[in-house]
Amino acid sequence: MQGEPMSKEFVFFSGDYGLSDPYLDLESGLLPAAVLLDSNTLYGDGIFEGIRIYGGRIFKLKEHLNRLWNSASSLQIEMPYTRQELTGILRTLGRKNEIRGTGYIRLVVTRGRRLDLGINPRKVGRPTVFIFARSLQLYPKEFYELGLSVITAKTRRTPPVCANPNVKTCNYINNILAVVEGNAENVPEVIMLTTEGKVCECSADNIFIVKDGKALTPPTENILIGVTRNTILEIAKRLGLETGEKSFGPLEVHQADEVFLTGSGAEVAPIVRVDGKTIGNGKPGRITIMLLEAFRKEVDNPENSVPIFE
Repeated sequence: MQGEPMSKEFVFFSGDYGLSDPYLDLESGLLPAAVLLDSNTLYGDGIFEGIRIYGGRIFKLKEHLNRLWNSASSLQIEMPYTRQELTGILRTLGRKNEIRGTGYIRLVVTRGRRLDLGINPRKVGRPTVFIFARSLQLYPKEFYELGLSVITAKTRRTPPVCANPNVKTCNYINNILAVVEGNAENVPEVIMLTTEGKVCECSADNIFIVKDGKALTPPTENILIGVTRNTILEIAKRLGLETGEKSFGPLEVHQADEVFLTGSGAEVAPIVRVDGKTIGNGKPGRITIMLLEAFRKEVDNPENSVPIFE
């Protein structure tokens, strides 16, 4: 007895590769071998955004595109589309993949097809853009009900004097090495420190601690300023919660009343154990739950998103 045929998943791919139709079937669409010469393939020379879809609507798209354009400007990558054109592409891809519920977009822009095997950024064609848009829920329900256990990684965050942390590049080896440590301890996320030993962020999320009713998050000097992080700070202000940007170390995390992380994938996820130490009473905290509930109301507000099907 044959099962139901799998629906096609389309991806968007454009660049100096001679494709007549940029919307490709992921399983059977063919790319030329010249893709192996792409700057991102050879050197991780590209930028990306991870964007959520809720109820068939693209959440905080303007903020994500602003950050993408800032990243491109920092790396001197000339965007091949306008914001309006790229928004249209995202909506078309979402429609082709029938994303009417919860989903995720991975939007990547690379410097483009290289004209040689060197690293000189002048020796490339026009930038490459490829995009995935899928229906999926990234974190399981129990993460929010029970909370996460994490560790502090020994791998330190690349200092800003070496690489601007607010350029969201495709070169994630620093973060991946930290995740390797987390895998060894069977935890889903890790906390990363600066070279000076201060907490900066998690491998793919921003971090907050709550102490005496005040929510604190590391300053912006050595973190990727997350769209969800900014949203939570705005929500907290509306709720009358006290917040602040402050440097703190692992000990202050261990002694916090609550700890939570924020990100496009994670939303607002409570952390209940750090390095084997229980945070608070070992359950998601009151302020964390309050912010998560308020965030989900923010998600439901159509003013914060762009419809795929309308």
